[in-house]
Amino acid sequence: MSIIGWVVLGGLAGWIASMIMGTNEKQGCIMDIIIGIVGAIIGGFVWSLIMGGNWQSGFNIVSFIIAIVGACILLAIKKAIFKGK
Repeated sequence: MSIIGWVVLGGLAGWIASMIMGTNEKQGCIMDIIIGIVGAIIGGFVWSLIMGGNWQSGFNIVSFIIAIVGACILLAIKKAIFKGK
């Protein structure tokens, strides 16, 4: 996947995850993209742990859902660390 694809997938995944986790008003577009891309990496790692090393590559619905779940995990960790901020 190209860099533009990563940015688009990351932006969408980060935006959806921020709406799910209730942080949409607190972060901007750039933070959504960063959360989505890092979340996709986290989601891919968790998926490979669960599935024993088999993970999806490329853009499909499974990889998009994995990215959203990973972004939600990242936002939950961020909320736990920065409770009062």
